[in-house]
Amino acid sequence: MLTRDDPHNPVLDWLLDADPSIRWQVMRDLTDTPAATIAVERSRVGAEGWGARLLDQQRGDGQWGDGVGTPFWWSNLYTLLFLRDLGLDPGSDRARMAIDRVRDNVTWGAEFGNSPFFEGEVEPCINGRVVALGAYFGERSDRLVDRLLDEQLADGGWNCEAERGSVRSSFHTTICVLEGLLTFEQAFGNAPSITAARRRGQEYLLERRLLRRLSTAEVIQPAWTQFAFPTLWHYDVLRALDYLRSTGESPDPRVAEAITIVLERRQGDGRWLLDVRHKDTLHEELAGSVGMPSRWITLRALRVLDWYGHPRMSKQ
Repeated sequence: MLTRDDPHNPVLDWLLDADPSIRWQVMRDLTDTPAATIAVERSRVGAEGWGARLLDQQRGDGQWGDGVGTPFWWSNLYTLLFLRDLGLDPGSDRARMAIDRVRDNVTWGAEFGNSPFFEGEVEPCINGRVVALGAYFGERSDRLVDRLLDEQLADGGWNCEAERGSVRSSFHTTICVLEGLLTFEQAFGNAPSITAARRRGQEYLLERRLLRRLSTAEVIQPAWTQFAFPTLWHYDVLRALDYLRSTGESPDPRVAEAITIVLERRQGDGRWLLDVRHKDTLHEELAGSVGMPSRWITLRALRVLDWYGHPRMSKQ
């Protein structure tokens, strides 16, 4: 476990010399900072820096963007996901004001019968993110969870192409759904049907070592060893490891290869780079420049490695 006052951890100093959204998570996940101090730092997310900037950009009708350069659904979904990634306190006044606007005004448009935002649309990769957002911000949708459970495929995962006949799961869709179901359980309590579905989904990833074909053992996509932030709907092994860490369970031996990949991507100075920026990423300046050291990737990598080395000491 790293400590704030350890003079031999310049990476930790670098991480803490950042926006409140990063600082509070570094304190929580990588140091022994008292909970009260962490809470104070977290409260700054909605009042200054990146969190305040995103909240300030919300329109009076609850939406983000102009609906022209980027569709409203994309701007709304991925701005809210960014606010969750920043760790905006869902109980804060600014968060409640923003979420109330979304709940009362924002829909998925006429194409989806003007379904309210927190009731989702039709694709499980999208609905998994909506379930996660709803759970995080206190907007529960059991109907949407039930839909995801019904859409689980025989191999244990999910695929947005299932409605067009696909019977094989997608890593991209599966990780989106797993994150949603886990956040739902963490917010509202475990349910046997959800836990069982989630464990089947985890097994789909684990039996493939998080990146290999079950049939040939070949790496499915070399791009999954490159790390992005935000991930949008894309899968990579660091995202999968961070999800598994957040379950609070001890590491499965089958994650060893993925852990090795994370270790190999660490630079000589102890930091990790932003390897890639996915197409149509919003708020690029918050994530930093491709090819440069990334506080977001470094934070996620370090907490995954801490979980792998100290499973019983993992902090969620």
